[in-house]
Amino acid sequence: MKIVYMGTPDFAVPALESLHHAGHEILSVVTRPDAKRNRGKRIQRSPVKEKAEALGIPVLQPERVKGNAGFADELRALAPDVIVVAAYGMILPQEVLDIPAMGCLNIHGSLLPRFRGAAPIQAAILAGDEETGITIMQMEAGLDTGPMLLRGSVSTAGRTGHTLHNELARLGAKLIVQTLDRLDELNPEPQDDRLATYAPMISKRDGEADFTRSPEELERMMRAFDPWPGTFTSLGGQMMKLWHGLALDQTSDAAPGTVTACSPEGIDVACGGRILRVTELQMPGRKRVSAGEYLRGNPIEIGTILG
Repeated sequence: MKIVYMGTPDFAVPALESLHHAGHEILSVVTRPDAKRNRGKRIQRSPVKEKAEALGIPVLQPERVKGNAGFADELRALAPDVIVVAAYGMILPQEVLDIPAMGCLNIHGSLLPRFRGAAPIQAAILAGDEETGITIMQMEAGLDTGPMLLRGSVSTAGRTGHTLHNELARLGAKLIVQTLDRLDELNPEPQDDRLATYAPMISKRDGEADFTRSPEELERMMRAFDPWPGTFTSLGGQMMKLWHGLALDQTSDAAPGTVTACSPEGIDVACGGRILRVTELQMPGRKRVSAGEYLRGNPIEIGTILG
């Protein structure tokens, strides 16, 4: 099958590899323009561009897609059977959706219609869902609203945003190949809009710990926002990142954020009328360490208030 593949971040790399290895003819890869990233502000290529170049696939990097007649003409000239999209980063206008003979397919990181939008992987962990997954859907003008072709699920138990991201990327790579193999026989299933929820884009400020919330919510937040933006508070005027914690079955009438106990097992913090035990943390310029290791050289006084 002749494919144009559109994707940008690490999440989209396994599917590109799988389509290539499955023998599909990938006419071109479309990815976001090179940009300044990280502290060094050096120009970096997207992970998808790096993989495409390694596979010898031509790359297109339009500054914009909507209203870009030249880009649309380039796609028409390629005459793809299908466009496959995975975390590309720009909404496709109808003029692009209409180009491929067999339509545009999206690899979405949730069990639609739950968690349409930009951050479905983190949203599933934050919500406490026991499972999430991948949906291969036919694209239309709405945001993740198109009919579903194939779905697969995974457990969220113990997963962080990072590990769940990687597992779903692998699942998406498997399902998109299966979808293309069975495209003629699959029956598109319309989404039930009444069940739809939305997962908005995450910003750095979303990682600030709110100790008025339950310890279970904070524990899920730590997992969801690992590695970015992290869950953070402050200690002695310095940012403290909280990477792992446990919700204890203990009540507390201390003010939210109050350190109630310190031990080799962790730092106990009043949280939503109960106790959150922080077991892994990170201070500025330091590596991630267990709370017990941190406390050996940096004792924290009981009654200290975080935040």
